[in-house]
Order: sequence, then structure tokens, then C-alpha cells
Amino acid sequence: MPWDPNALPNQRGRVVAVTGATAGIGYFAAEQLATAGAHVVLLGRSPAKLAAAERAIRAHAPGASTGSIVLDLAELESVDAAARRLSELPALHGAFLNGGPDPTVHGLSPDGLPIQLATHAVGNVALAHRVLPILSHHARDESTRARLVYASTGFTQQISMSLEDLLAVPRLPFGAYIKARAALEVHAYALDRTLRSEGVPVDALVAIPGVASDAKTPERAGVRDASTPFVRHPLAPWTRGKDVGAWAAVRALTDPSARGGECYGPTGPFHGEPVRISRPAWTAQPPEATVSKVTTLLERLAGLSRPGFSGGSELTLRR
Repeated sequence: MPWDPNALPNQRGRVVAVTGATAGIGYFAAEQLATAGAHVVLLGRSPAKLAAAERAIRAHAPGASTGSIVLDLAELESVDAAARRLSELPALHGAFLNGGPDPTVHGLSPDGLPIQLATHAVGNVALAHRVLPILSHHARDESTRARLVYASTGFTQQISMSLEDLLAVPRLPFGAYIKARAALEVHAYALDRTLRSEGVPVDALVAIPGVASDAKTPERAGVRDASTPFVRHPLAPWTRGKDVGAWAAVRALTDPSARGGECYGPTGPFHGEPVRISRPAWTAQPPEATVSKVTTLLERLAGLSRPGFSGGSELTLRR
């Protein structure tokens, strides 16, 4: 269907949570959703940055409705606390699972996991499962299905690697980032199949932002301005800003024709209009043994017990 990223479907009455919302793609996804009328709950590690992001959204879109919750995806205790706060909302219709550190960051999380795996995969899996009950509770039929949109990277479309041992860290940090994002994609597609087979009105989709650089990103006070340092991108001359990078996720969250199990990304190699794109077979349709190994380990590392999900059931934490 024709799609205009600057004229989104009216989102009034919808509540959407966005992780990693204090900068970059997460911030601009939150801004675009709020501008379209959604009540957007921003999640991020820093209370000060969350406050700045809320101010920036309201300055850009007077009358925007926002809230914020502190969340550090590297710590399961923080994920649990944020999920409890989200469960207290009167409704939740969608979530953009976007947070995680720069691909060059390496080391271990406070929980002792490889940092890329802990944040990009385990933390997002934990949060997704914890908010499933509230998402499903307010999505009672096909016309009101809720959505979980997982942020990934275009590198999973170009580079495949073994997922047999998720805890084995590739030598290069960038490889660890791709591996974590790929594991998250496997989980997202598998979760969508499970939810659909169990009749749960929640869709899981994947969004690829393309290549977006801070240098091309519009300024927002306290979010992207002279006071906020940014990483220079070698491909900056050929890229667009983080506002454009957010388009794929926003379409996945708001397009009435989007369906679970789909992947959205830019038309071009670096950027472009957000469209439904093909899914890499190694994450969308890997061998069943790989799917089982990846999803089981991610859920175990996330501290989750899920013998089966049905609308309204409680997910329990296992330490």
C-alpha cells in the first residue's frame, strides 16, 4: 500500500512503549509515534536523558502525550522492574524493542553475560515476554491486534554465522553485535509462529533501520545538539539521519496492513522509504533444532518460564 512516513495513520488511543528512546532511532520513533497521537512511554537508562527526550518531543509536537520508565537492558533486575511498571498501564498496544549499546562495545553485563547478547537479545526477550499479558489483554480480535517490533540490523541480511553456541563471543565486537541481533530475529519469528498457533492476538515483527548517521540527524535540544557527542560514521555522506532510520519500525508498528512475521526495512542499501522486505532464511527459517536451541537458551538466560502462552496467562520469573 502507498505509505507516507510523514503522514502516519492516526494513533490516538494507542499506547506504545519504546526502548532506547533517549537518542537515535529510538528517540525519533517515539517522536513520530507521539506526533501521530499515540501515548508513548519512553524507556532508557538515564532519568535525566528521559526527561530531556520528553521535553524535546513536546517541543516538536505540542500536546504530545508521553511518559517514561527507567530501564537498563543489561540488568534483568532493571528489566523486571520496568516490566512491572508497564504492566500497571491501563493499556499497552505495541512495543518497539530497540535498545542496546554501540556495536564496538564489548565486555560482560552486570549479570555476567556478553554485553551484546545481554542487551540486544536477552534483555529484549525478557521484556517482550513480560509485557505479553498486557498486550494480549487489550487486543481482543483481529482488528485490535497488538504488536512487538524487534529492532535488528541489515547485516543479518548479508552475513550469516553459527548460532550453535550463543555464549561464544566472536573475536570482533561487531561480529558479537550481528550474532546477538540474529538470535533476536530467530526468537522474534519463532515467537510470532507460537502466538499465532495459540490464537494470541499479538504480532511479532522485525525492523531494519538501514544505515543512519548522527551527522545527518535533525537537532533536538538535549537529544541531538552541540551538547551531545556523537560517533562519526564512515558512510555518513551516503546516509540519512536517525529520523529516517526510525521509519521502518514506525511503519511496522502503525501500518494497518502489516502482519506478524514480516520484516520492514528501507528500499535502498543504506536508506529509503520503509517497505516490507525479504527475510534472511538463516534467521526466519533455520533448522528446527537451531530454533529450539536459540529460543530455549535466550528464555533461560532471560529468567523466563513459559510452558505455553495463552491470553491473560501469567509469565513467571525463574532465578
